[in-house]
Amino acid sequence: GGEPEDCPESSELEDDTEGLSTRLSGTLSFTSHEDEEDEEEDEDGASEELEEPPRAPGAAAGAEDGGECWGGELRGSGGPPSPGRRDPGGVEWGPAAERPGGSLLTRQLQELWRRSRGSLAPQRLLFEVTSASVVSERSSKYVLYTIYLIRSGQFDKAPATIARRYSDFEQLNRRLRCRFGCDMAGVAFPRKRLRRNFTAETIAKRSRAFEQFLSHLHSIDEIRRSPEFLEFFFLPDLRAAQRLTCTGMYREALATWANAYRLQDRLGVCSSGRFLLTLAGLAVCHQELDQLGEAHGCCEQALQLLEAQGSHPLLGPFLQAHIHLAWKVGKDKRRSEARLQDLREAGLPLQQQPSLKECLIKEPLE
Repeated sequence: GGEPEDCPESSELEDDTEGLSTRLSGTLSFTSHEDEEDEEEDEDGASEELEEPPRAPGAAAGAEDGGECWGGELRGSGGPPSPGRRDPGGVEWGPAAERPGGSLLTRQLQELWRRSRGSLAPQRLLFEVTSASVVSERSSKYVLYTIYLIRSGQFDKAPATIARRYSDFEQLNRRLRCRFGCDMAGVAFPRKRLRRNFTAETIAKRSRAFEQFLSHLHSIDEIRRSPEFLEFFFLPDLRAAQRLTCTGMYREALATWANAYRLQDRLGVCSSGRFLLTLAGLAVCHQELDQLGEAHGCCEQALQLLEAQGSHPLLGPFLQAHIHLAWKVGKDKRRSEARLQDLREAGLPLQQQPSLKECLIKEPLE
């Protein structure tokens, strides 16, 4: 095997390697690497290592995404709860809390609540590598990292996930450095290695490095809103879902469209053209699987986003699909019929309009 290299990879918290390996030990999957650790990973086996940029600032564990949430909850204590009013923070205001002889703790909590009600803490988006597995394909071998996108302070029953390899991260890093050279100067990225790419230590260190890398990128406003950063997360899912839909594998496509929906929701891009295409994919797959209520709901959400737009390539197809589905499930369709009539009067040739499914299949996802 040989000894570990003297030069550790940047931003990989070498002093936390043991604790990190323990944290990931239940999910990381390895093949036997005793005779493989000197093999080159197909995208990592470079002749030279990347230069190490300045280390990222220490506070890169999460990033603001523009949302807001209460920084914490204050709850009264001291005896069983009595009926009364309850504020958003969880403090119950009842006779026991209001009477002059109330406990000191209750009065202190009330005062703290009053002082903290106007103080809002920004919500963060966290990136967590939950598993990493060694994948062998023909003559190549690489590590696939599964990453959850988590909004701090919330529990997601169906989390938004991505699976990426080192070369995907490297391509993102290269594209962002070309466009945002100054902003990227302080963002650290793990270097390429000649050997030991499949050891538990290297995978654990890189897992932590990729978490920090994405968190640091998300903390920079211009990068967070850039197509390069956003499409790194959801464009592969959109392409895969489109292929599955075209081949009639609607159940598999539905799961992929749904994950793309969650990714765009976490990233705060629910008004973009990609998001409308995602709603179209969900509506088509739900309809093909005879889940008409869900399909109707997707069309309604899309039409709400298109409310202020007089013309959009998907407006006519969404209106026609919504009217058809509303008739099927017994919902009100008069508003959509009126909007469709307005489009006819404006001269839109609705007879030549493609269906929602045709729009979905023909949409280029480059």
